[in-house]
Amino acid sequence: MKTIKGPAVFLAQFVDSKAPFNSLDGMCQWAADLGYKGIQIPTWESFLIDLDKAAESQTYCDELKGKVNSYGLEITELSTHLQGQLVAVHPAFDIMFDGFAPNHVRNNPKARTEWAVDVVKKAGTASRRLGITAHATFSGSLLWHTSYPWPQRPPGLVDMGFEELAKRWKPILDHFDEEGVDVCYEIHPGEDLHDGDTFERFLKATGNHKRVNLLYDPSHFVLQQLDYLAYIDFYHEFIKSFHVKDSEFNPTGKKGVYGGYNDWENRAGRFRSLGDGQIDFKTIFSKLTQYGCDVWAVMEWECCIKSPEQGAREGAIFIQDHIIEATQRTFDDFAGGETDKEVLKNILGI
Repeated sequence: MKTIKGPAVFLAQFVDSKAPFNSLDGMCQWAADLGYKGIQIPTWESFLIDLDKAAESQTYCDELKGKVNSYGLEITELSTHLQGQLVAVHPAFDIMFDGFAPNHVRNNPKARTEWAVDVVKKAGTASRRLGITAHATFSGSLLWHTSYPWPQRPPGLVDMGFEELAKRWKPILDHFDEEGVDVCYEIHPGEDLHDGDTFERFLKATGNHKRVNLLYDPSHFVLQQLDYLAYIDFYHEFIKSFHVKDSEFNPTGKKGVYGGYNDWENRAGRFRSLGDGQIDFKTIFSKLTQYGCDVWAVMEWECCIKSPEQGAREGAIFIQDHIIEATQRTFDDFAGGETDKEVLKNILGI
């Protein structure tokens, strides 16, 4: 068993043009004051990290890490969710996802993919320079538009889709392997890796690449009506990153999993601040601890009702209260004794 590290916070949803959320120093001080011990950094926010410099300069990384450490914090992971998404984009989503890319590769899917691959690789090098062994990202998707198949999928389509996805990620995974860093895919609707079966398809397509791992976020499983607790039993050996995010699913006679194109507050499935949803975090923390998952508990705030300020204040306390100090002894050790083979034989009657 292993004690989960934390609490930590993913900074992405808190970035703002106003202080303290517009500088690394400001966000570090804010997080530390709330009781967080770690931060997960979104690499697309250049004021938090210059990824080009981080990939090239150990001095820059040492200074960045030192600055974060000076606030009593650690960098838990770097995130390339937006750039990882662009490794694989179906043409139907080109216009909307172009907003994640710099101007010079927009309206050019091939150049955009090449840019995304390069950026994610740089994040792998930067992670190694920062002493981080896990990286958070998205897989992207070529098949999501066929997830509810009408018309029916032609035979071979899914296999070809995962072969192509693996082909695009294989050079990235090899690079991360050279850097000694695990790639943790957040399993998420809209991605080709959105549940256990699709994760296994991708893993197989990569030749069971040892750097293919998981970012566990139960909130997305509730919205899919997937057993998020049994998921840990199946895949705990791959869980190297952990988003602590709550959600709820309240279907009606008018809407269910797909949400009726409603805004978040009017969907059956909604993300909530920690403790306000339906997720059984006590069991989640127990399972992750029991299985020895070496992860940071990173709060990701997304709620359609509660303010981010209140969510962040309450989130640090919530996570701290759920972290289990893994026991190093068995509760009934006091009743034990020295092993005596003759006594054992007597007990067994042999």
